[in-house]
Amino acid sequence: MIEINNLVKHYGETKAVNGISFNVNKGEVLGFLGPNGAGKSTTMNIITGYLSSTSGSVKVNGHDILEEPELAKKSIGYLPELPPLYLDMTVIEYLSFIADLKKVPKAERKEQLAKILAMVKIANVSDRLIGNLSKGYKQRVGIAQALVGNPEILILDEPTVGLDPNQILEIRKLIKGLANEHTVILSSHILSEIQAVCDRVVIINKGKVAAISTINDLSSSASMHSKLVLTFKGDLNTVVNSFKSMPGIYNVDVNMSDNDVHEIELSVESEVDIRTNVFYQMVKLNCPIIGFTTRGSSLEEMFLSITSKV
Repeated sequence: MIEINNLVKHYGETKAVNGISFNVNKGEVLGFLGPNGAGKSTTMNIITGYLSSTSGSVKVNGHDILEEPELAKKSIGYLPELPPLYLDMTVIEYLSFIADLKKVPKAERKEQLAKILAMVKIANVSDRLIGNLSKGYKQRVGIAQALVGNPEILILDEPTVGLDPNQILEIRKLIKGLANEHTVILSSHILSEIQAVCDRVVIINKGKVAAISTINDLSSSASMHSKLVLTFKGDLNTVVNSFKSMPGIYNVDVNMSDNDVHEIELSVESEVDIRTNVFYQMVKLNCPIIGFTTRGSSLEEMFLSITSKV
């Protein structure tokens, strides 16, 4: 559906995008993930034709975005991070204006806009000025304009930014519903959001691809690592140094140290059960254990680990 090959974008001496390549398959929800400044929005703008690339290519339904822009853009509905809304228009006036821009046939326009209003759940505010709407409703209007013309592909850049928790859940539910009829690229720096709605992810950092994975594989990778949180009494340095050299432990962090009570976090490979060894080591060091818990690595921690490698 979308083919991105060795995409590069320079801003002076700065490489905002540096050789990005990936494909988007028909019918999938692809998460586009990365920290702030990673190049996500620049890449989205190039895919949609808002920006030209320095080099590389983007093809949408087989059409090069630079060589055949009209044919390529016809398949794309785009919600930028800041929705392009005209605040002095009513919702229906604005969507009708967008329908004019996208050359939606007049015979189809009324039915199509009514369907979109219902789908995005803004029919009840269709006659209100956009400037008087809440942030959540403005985001819905932004998604509605992306749907005008019934594009096969939706590109949503940070669709939940600035929303409260209830509004975030509503927008996520809406995106899941849209995925039944559209190929979706969802750009975000919030991993939990990507996990909630996407099938596959592309993670970028500093303008480069850091990882391409399915959500299931990423979750499995996260579960391949676990942590032991150990609270004890005794000499902190002695205990930390003893665990740094213990097989199966690849990192030791100090979470808390208060007089004679300390808490450390042991990062271990999940296939290695070192709890017994940890217990006997603490007995050997004559350091009483006060607390001993285990937990898996979160997907957020996996994301930090992946992006730190680029």
